[in-house]
Amino acid sequence: MTLPGGSSLNLTEILRDSLRPITHYVLWLVGLARPTTQTTEEERNCLARHAAGKRRLVEIGVWHGVTTVRLRSVMASNGLLFAVDPFPIGRLGFSLQQSIAHSEVGRVVNGDVKWLRMTGIAAAKEYATGEHEPVDFIFIDGDHSYDGLRDDWEAWSPLVAPGGIVALHDSVPTAERPIHDAGSVRYTEDVIRRDPRFEFIESVDSLTVMQRRLSSARAE
Repeated sequence: MTLPGGSSLNLTEILRDSLRPITHYVLWLVGLARPTTQTTEEERNCLARHAAGKRRLVEIGVWHGVTTVRLRSVMASNGLLFAVDPFPIGRLGFSLQQSIAHSEVGRVVNGDVKWLRMTGIAAAKEYATGEHEPVDFIFIDGDHSYDGLRDDWEAWSPLVAPGGIVALHDSVPTAERPIHDAGSVRYTEDVIRRDPRFEFIESVDSLTVMQRRLSSARAE
């Protein structure tokens, strides 16, 4: 197949790419494949360390639930984790990612999980209108565009309790992931690292960890 401009597509590659999620799902069903994630082991360990014992947690961008499992495992026994993901419907008429995530996270017996099948900004509006305590841990790993992270940050950062933690994935380029031009990296550098309400705690691989100041001053 030839595209405008003279570039060509290999139909075999197109078919393989389109079927890859289904192939993985079938292998996962029979125990021959594990859930996938773009987080590193070091990043997951960092998330677990900061989420340990927390009572109100939010994860934006669940995918297969690998990090969701870690967060649920370490949060307080009376904790509540809001798992936010729009989980688009796939070729089989349902979300393969949602099926995997619900199964994997459901195997963890600790606290409760509330699934919110929506975008991060929609979930923030629902959280803000509910009778919920401020969030004391949030992991943002959703839309990595500049505008996407801006929407999540503007919606969720006011809902973070003083002393609460915000972790942002793909917010720092690394040798393994040279994502210098990614919108999430640029927005983190331009806005989040300069937000006077928060202070920088650490970076681990592509993960940035911020903490809301106890006296959360706002920019003028």
